[in-house]
Amino acid sequence: MSDMTPSLTTGVPRETLDGESRVALVPATAQALIKQGYQVQIETGAGLAAGYLDEAYTNAGATIVSNRSELFSNSDIILQVRAAGANSDNYSQDLDLLSSGKVVIAHCEPLAEPEAFRGYADKGVTLFALELLPRITRAQSMDVLSSMATIAGYKAVLIAANALPRMFPMMMTAAGTLKPAKVFIIGAGVAGLQAIATAKRLGAVVSAYDLRPAVKEQVESLGGKFVEMELDTGTSEQKGGYAKEMGEEFYRKQREMMSKVIAESDVVITTAAVPGKKSPILVTAEMVQGMKPGTVIVDLACEKGGNCELTVNGQTIDSNGVKIIGPKNITSTIPDHASEMYSKNITTFLKNLVADGAVNINMEDEIIADTLITREGEIVQPRVREILGMTAAETVTEESAPVETSTSETSPSETNDERTSE
Repeated sequence: MSDMTPSLTTGVPRETLDGESRVALVPATAQALIKQGYQVQIETGAGLAAGYLDEAYTNAGATIVSNRSELFSNSDIILQVRAAGANSDNYSQDLDLLSSGKVVIAHCEPLAEPEAFRGYADKGVTLFALELLPRITRAQSMDVLSSMATIAGYKAVLIAANALPRMFPMMMTAAGTLKPAKVFIIGAGVAGLQAIATAKRLGAVVSAYDLRPAVKEQVESLGGKFVEMELDTGTSEQKGGYAKEMGEEFYRKQREMMSKVIAESDVVITTAAVPGKKSPILVTAEMVQGMKPGTVIVDLACEKGGNCELTVNGQTIDSNGVKIIGPKNITSTIPDHASEMYSKNITTFLKNLVADGAVNINMEDEIIADTLITREGEIVQPRVREILGMTAAETVTEESAPVETSTSETSPSETNDERTSE
């Protein structure tokens, strides 16, 4: 047992977004928190979709709570996979259960859905958005975007292999030699690099492109060929490692240079995203027309508009024999390992946040300062305030009602590894 006095109670509610199979805490990390002195409460069935039964949590020392309202009421800290804008259809239901002084840690889509945070500020909730973690060495073990991007890159290749009417590897058979599939990855961030590694393991001939020439070595170390294009990419990355939106003229030249590579590919996997922005169009309808029938595009940026002009979020469409797949909430399709990784990230963040049995809002800590969205009735995160048009002195009044956000689902852009400049 730790010296945490008094002990904090951590609550893990069941995720309410349709199709969300992950859970914020797995039994092993729940047990670790309990050993550190926390009380851990799990809503009935919270881990079931990820393969974790209530019994596994009770065996770990956690308490199962059947009443969601009771769980929120009795918990000092709420750990969720999705809150605020990351669960835009249902987050307002949880707002009704929250009260002043509660702490919520989750994926929140702060840059894409900033209006959602007014309600949390009104309630006096202290809210942390994990996707705003700075890209520093000390935060790597908390990095939910990289963790989920790893899942996404791996699964994207499996989806493509399943949809492609040919096998990935070269095979020498009695019936002749089967040529390997050609796979082209656009974006060599975490998701892209994992896609390269997975496609290579399956035997494909892999090439990749990224705005940043510096990733060439990483691509080649995984057995991929780096496609070089003569473009000015000096301003493609902003402070903290986040992707910067480039001008349309840049993207037009990029598309022109990329057309030939795409036309020769059997599979194209796109991963390019910019935080809080619509995904750039990298594969036009005209480029799709140049692809062979039977080829496949998997667009990991589909939930923010897509990198392919023809992508439809959550659907597979056919364009002249080319399959264009927009996998919705792809990380949730591997909920066991996705939950395990997310759980490790969020508990490491919690360890950094809590000191001597109390939540310690140390604004000199870059990790805390960057991820803190609401505190003491105010939206405090500078980037979110800027998007909302709030001045430095402006606060959120308690009289203002929670603002409903778009009803379209926004999934964690960890699937696209937002902090790369793909």
